[in-house]
Amino acid sequence: MSRLWDKGKDLDQLILAFTVGRDAELDQRLVAYDLRASLAHATMLQECGHLRPDELEALRAALAEIGTEHAAGAWAIDLAEEDCHTAIENRLIERLGSLGGKIHLGRSRNDQVLAALRLYLKDAVAELQEGGRALARALDGVAERAGHLALPGYTHMQRAMPSSVALWAGGWRATIEDDVEGLGGALRRIDRNPLGSAAGYGTPGLELDRERSRELCGFASTEEPVTAVQLARGKAEAQLLFEVTLLMQDIGRLAAELCLWNASEFGFVRLPEAMTTGSSIMPQKRNPDLFELLRGQAALARGRMDAVLDLGAKLPSGYHRDLQLIKAPLFDGLDAANLAIAVMERALGGLAFVPERLAAAMSPELHAAERAFALVTREGLSFREAYRRVAAELEEERG
Repeated sequence: MSRLWDKGKDLDQLILAFTVGRDAELDQRLVAYDLRASLAHATMLQECGHLRPDELEALRAALAEIGTEHAAGAWAIDLAEEDCHTAIENRLIERLGSLGGKIHLGRSRNDQVLAALRLYLKDAVAELQEGGRALARALDGVAERAGHLALPGYTHMQRAMPSSVALWAGGWRATIEDDVEGLGGALRRIDRNPLGSAAGYGTPGLELDRERSRELCGFASTEEPVTAVQLARGKAEAQLLFEVTLLMQDIGRLAAELCLWNASEFGFVRLPEAMTTGSSIMPQKRNPDLFELLRGQAALARGRMDAVLDLGAKLPSGYHRDLQLIKAPLFDGLDAANLAIAVMERALGGLAFVPERLAAAMSPELHAAERAFALVTREGLSFREAYRRVAAELEEERG
């Protein structure tokens, strides 16, 4: 099995396993994107005179076959291949002989992986945004089912002012929509073409058209100069994980509130039994574990973001193998966010508010501020005077 950097020397198998890490597993999701970037690069090479038209067509057909076979599960990246780039080039060479090796002209694994990764991240952002919008619609569903119910509003964990399920759900909906918009902000750094920067210093003596590869890949701009590409590693990824962390924190806060409201002391909400778990010792228990785990996932999201930030924090310019380690927290963070969105959406669909418990919690003191406002408008008192009068009246009513 030939690797892209292979010069015919043996490699210690422990060192191979250590240096590859999780790449053989993680790169499975990058195969389609590396194929897309490879075709763009090959097309650009042909237009620049480095490949014949018939060579480009042969490469195009082979890349399509390789992609179809991978999607069907006919092959997967193994440890010896290290990553999707070697796996694809080896299969090109198996089909096309030396022509399969021509596709690497003018590129390095450094710009190759970044092109595939950024194309993948564009789709990942779209998937997260679609999920976030579905979650916002689920909150609309809560408002449609139970929005008419009055609900105590809390400050400092004490009953404060009257609210409603509709107002509560609307606040969370706006928060999630803000997170969805924030995710789109990460595209500014993601949507840049790295191809043509090669190992970080361009391709001296070789004429390439970076703008053409940008057009073919569908990137919004080309990252310039070539030395900026490796300096950008980790920044788009960290920014996306920051936005993911905000989303996960909001899902976690929503989960924490519903976990509290599900407790018997509140009893404001209940979940279907299919969404709860039981106790191994207490027969009466039904536990909202899903809310507890969603609450906990927010902490893990922050840790993944910190890991990506820290990996590049002290690196000088140029490529360093440390940057490979960004993939695991990045992919894990995206996967966890998509799952958390789906779980919360499902939970909201089964969530039921308990009208009698809500009604019992709507105690008279919730209307204290409203009473003070009425004194201002009816009697012309200053708000501070009205505030004190209502406070005194409440003290007297409590005895």
